[in-house]
Amino acid sequence: MKRLFIGLISLLAFTNASAQKAEHVVLITIDGFRPDFYLDEGWNTPNLRAMMGKGFHAKGVTSVFPSMTYPSHTTIITGVRPAKHGIYFNAMFEPTGSTGKIYWMDSSIKVPTIWTAAKEKGLKSAAMFWPVSADAPVDYNIADVGSMGEKNRGDYSRPAGFYDKVKKELFNDSPRIDLGKDYNVAKIAAKVIKEGKPNLMTIHFFGVDSKSHQQGRNGEAVHEAVAIADSSVGMVMQALKDAGIFEKTVFIVTGDHGFTDVTTTINPNVWLIEAGIIKDVKKDDWKAQFFSVSGATYLYLKDKNDQQTAKQVLDLLNNLPAEHKKFIRIIDRKKLDAAGANPEVAFAITAENGGAFGNSMTGDAVKERKLGGVHGNFPDFREIRTGFVAIGPGVKAGGSVQLMELRDIAPFIVKVLGLKLEGMEGKVPAGLSAK
Repeated sequence: MKRLFIGLISLLAFTNASAQKAEHVVLITIDGFRPDFYLDEGWNTPNLRAMMGKGFHAKGVTSVFPSMTYPSHTTIITGVRPAKHGIYFNAMFEPTGSTGKIYWMDSSIKVPTIWTAAKEKGLKSAAMFWPVSADAPVDYNIADVGSMGEKNRGDYSRPAGFYDKVKKELFNDSPRIDLGKDYNVAKIAAKVIKEGKPNLMTIHFFGVDSKSHQQGRNGEAVHEAVAIADSSVGMVMQALKDAGIFEKTVFIVTGDHGFTDVTTTINPNVWLIEAGIIKDVKKDDWKAQFFSVSGATYLYLKDKNDQQTAKQVLDLLNNLPAEHKKFIRIIDRKKLDAAGANPEVAFAITAENGGAFGNSMTGDAVKERKLGGVHGNFPDFREIRTGFVAIGPGVKAGGSVQLMELRDIAPFIVKVLGLKLEGMEGKVPAGLSAK
């Protein structure tokens, strides 16, 4: 409760700050953030609701395809969709079987980011557990390197030794920090704000995502995680106040995707094995295979020009029994191009009616599962929309927009900080800027 109260005090202090010029941007993503977290009073989010009341909010934000963490976060910092920035999934497609290759490295991004733009302008930047940020041109960086482990997280931290310093000074020299607890991430961000006062700071909270996968959209643990995320937002607000820069900061909270509830798993490669299209992927003996990312699956052709096999797979899908066909919707190449999605695949399928895709090649193609939550679906799903709230100098107080896109966030940050970032696809949402 103390964290919640502190955050609200900081937010109220912002009331008279509209005449200030923004010198700082703090961008927080809550993984799995949904607009109902601030639009619906049933969620314990006093900080987010106060931001909505004092600043600008969106009724919904369209994600990318797939609506996954890494592609979405990369769109947020580039202003372009996956087809251009090159982060097509969280994990890389490996045709002979997964070895766990993840898009950890900033060098995987094919276009400039707001971090590079800030560096070119001579501004100080920070990134706290942001996806695809290892070795990014950031002054204070603790990268999201997940399963690479604590040692590698320390190796990729900037400045050198920063992660070890954080563990010593904030966590009693603990060998491991529980980053699933958003307030631990907020505690580190607060230290960076007070000591470094970065002009651009990107922060990733991921507690809500974890609980939503476990319990679906409305589980008790999801409500608890959302309340913790909100209080962690308040901690960052208070750090800005303590550092004396809150009134000069544009403060944004957004997300990467929403969630759909699921009760059925579909393993489409089982169908391809039964049809003889996949023989043995470990021996590279296949003509086509699906790469599944929960809410969607993508068809790769071994020979990209093999339209005969692509048609064979489409015919197979179109002739599925109704009780299986109800879980799928085919997204053809034309629709993928329009969505700015992966250019390397023949087509994709988005899951519907409580379905989610898996990569298993054995067992039943369709089977029931325990209730849970997934994302990755085509971004026209209302449940997959994320949210956006912002306050600060130059943000229109009391403004709102019905729908915006993730690719619209970078153009706004570029405008606020006076950066140069060529090639952005998005645009500043109407009504967001005060002027």
